[in-house]
Amino acid sequence: MSDLSLDADQLDRYSRHIIMEDVGPEGQKRLLDASVLVVGAGGLGSPVIQYLAAAGVGTLGVVDDDVVERSNLQRQVVHGDADVGRPKVDSAREFVAAQNPDVAVEPHETRLTADNVAGFLDDYDLVVDASDNFPTRYLVNDACTLAGVPFAHGAILRFEGQVTTFEAREGGPCYRCLFPEAPEPGTVPDCATAGVLGVLPGTVGCIQATEAVKLVLGYGETLDGRMLFYDAADMSFETVAVEPRPDCPVCQPGGVESVREVDYESTCGV
Repeated sequence: MSDLSLDADQLDRYSRHIIMEDVGPEGQKRLLDASVLVVGAGGLGSPVIQYLAAAGVGTLGVVDDDVVERSNLQRQVVHGDADVGRPKVDSAREFVAAQNPDVAVEPHETRLTADNVAGFLDDYDLVVDASDNFPTRYLVNDACTLAGVPFAHGAILRFEGQVTTFEAREGGPCYRCLFPEAPEPGTVPDCATAGVLGVLPGTVGCIQATEAVKLVLGYGETLDGRMLFYDAADMSFETVAVEPRPDCPVCQPGGVESVREVDYESTCGV
């Protein structure tokens, strides 16, 4: 959609963006031209998809191999009761189609793997990691870092969430600088066993969507180099610095050259 002239409907739909000096019609064009890959269409992916579509991000790739379950509906707001049993990528696509006809959703009903991740990164400007498991988080980090593709990370559990962004800049940190390896399987509870406050992923996912929009616009300061921790129980936010680790095998020179060198089955160790 290069050299796009906004039509009357778009001028109306995006008017609150267009009147902002820091966005304007050119910024809205950049959003309409952008392509973002959302990994996961669940608790975090739902608000990410909803708000990126509302903002007019022109192409949204959605990767998820799961189907909608009734227990999802407490927090996964792009799916409805009639979608139970359907692939999440299909109900997410229908949700966006009803919300904003400017946005094309590319559904990928599959799991992200070391074999297919490179093909996905070739087609998108940036990635939002809305996954719910450690192997996928480490795979997204490693693949994006090696390919130089920025990504926004989020995670949630019970009342707490965390968000950060890695711009994949030379000399910058990556997810492994903070967490070199995943915990042993079964040692950390997930939402299915420990629960999650239904509104929590809305907050965390909206922050991830905000980071993605800022990256597309090239405006503001992202969370690159910082991890934001959110505690909904006492409504507190805290940030900690994320420094590059000199011996990081992914983001520092002399490390791995391909995700195929990493074992994603257990601790995601290199």
